[in-house]
Amino acid sequence: MSSSRTPLADSALDPAIAARLKRGADGLVPAIAQQYDTGEVLMMGWMDDEALHRTLTSGRCTYWSRSRQEYWVKGDTSGHVQYVKSVALDCDADTLLVKVDQVGAACHTGARTCFDADVLTTGDPRDQ
Repeated sequence: MSSSRTPLADSALDPAIAARLKRGADGLVPAIAQQYDTGEVLMMGWMDDEALHRTLTSGRCTYWSRSRQEYWVKGDTSGHVQYVKSVALDCDADTLLVKVDQVGAACHTGARTCFDADVLTTGDPRDQ
């Protein structure tokens, strides 16, 4: 598959949900994973209709890997599982928020979150 892939035509995603999604040209929607009880933002992955269907029905996060061009279930190889607590669609219907119970590291580098190593600012620039 090329990087301009489209969602699977035969996805079992509820048609009412599928009709609401605003996908990119590649058929993907960004999915933000957030720790359900602390609010910690863990990572961002990509989902198409089938990945979202699998996430909603399995209770585990399934993403589409753009680099490998395949589905992956978070934790299947690393053991760092994401158990789904809730899934919400943002007001523009173009981003998913997946609240999870993260077991172990969320980042492929082994860090708890993908957003703690490269902080660009820590305050309001108007205060400086």
